[in-house]
Amino acid sequence: MSLFRRGNVWWYEFWFAGRRIQESSKSCSRTVAKGAEHTRRRELEQGFNNFEDTRGERVRTIGEIADEFLESYRLRNPRSAVFAQGAIRHVKRLLGDRMAVEVQEKSVEQYQNLRLQEAAAPKSINEEVGFLLRLMNDAGDLLRLRLRKKKLLKLRVRRTVGKAYSAEEKAGMLEEARAARSPHVYPALVLALNTGMRDREIRTLTWRQIDLARKFLVVGESKTDAGAGRTIPLNSLLEAAMVEYSAWYRGRFGQLRPEWYVFPFGKPRPADPNRPVTTLKTAWNNVRGRAQVTGRWHDSRHTLITELAESGASDQTIMDIAGHVSKHMLKHYSHIRMEAKRAALESIVKPPPAESQPPAPTR
Repeated sequence: MSLFRRGNVWWYEFWFAGRRIQESSKSCSRTVAKGAEHTRRRELEQGFNNFEDTRGERVRTIGEIADEFLESYRLRNPRSAVFAQGAIRHVKRLLGDRMAVEVQEKSVEQYQNLRLQEAAAPKSINEEVGFLLRLMNDAGDLLRLRLRKKKLLKLRVRRTVGKAYSAEEKAGMLEEARAARSPHVYPALVLALNTGMRDREIRTLTWRQIDLARKFLVVGESKTDAGAGRTIPLNSLLEAAMVEYSAWYRGRFGQLRPEWYVFPFGKPRPADPNRPVTTLKTAWNNVRGRAQVTGRWHDSRHTLITELAESGASDQTIMDIAGHVSKHMLKHYSHIRMEAKRAALESIVKPPPAESQPPAPTR
């Protein structure tokens, strides 16, 4: 054991399982520092000895374990690998140099607080903690139970209620999108409003997936298994928008190759059809602002599902178009508008029967 001072604060240093531990006691007292070192050593030893079968894993750093976990995750879950990489990046940044044995309830609570201070969304933090516990294997399972018991496992998530755009809002947004500088935003918005495709499904769409002659498209990579490979007919509005856009595309790139992305990469103008556009948010926010409409890009999906439900389309038809796997998710997205509810309730109001009038007297 070694104690030393930095300024007025005492630090301790010792070796554990071949690793150097050097930490501040956060105290100006040497006696307190000695006790802190003793407590810290016991904490590590107890955590180490609680897992006889995984001692080697327990002294590895979270960063090392995370790299191996992510490599395996990419092979097994290629569609969500980018999402996992983004979440684990924050875990490595804040906890990567800690040994697995050091990660306890307090560590997770501190991680949550640090991410909240960085203005991260509670939902994102919960997903990051979930990946942290998964990569810790058995130790993570036990830690999950302890966190749940103390009600520290998940932060409270504010439920965002989606909206369905009105006909006037849709018309306003489409008008502004057509007038926008971005060649992408109008056809992309028409796609979103008339197919319910998710943002990534639209951005990664290739011309191979669109059959203008037979008027349908095939969704490629999707968030869910039910979403991938689904076919969606092109209605008249969407067909016209895509025919017009394909003419612009040929003028820009000379041809339409099947493997080229429908919405190619490039700033300020599309330049590389072999790469998809990274985001539509900037152009979308400009359109939404000029149209004076509040809402999210994802609310275009809510809008379509609501309109299909109001039109009387069956649940199965809606699920086939939207790519949902259950009626529970369909209920989550469908927001029957007040006008439709009012019309449905008004339809059951029957006018009272006309009072029978006595026959007119005959002369």
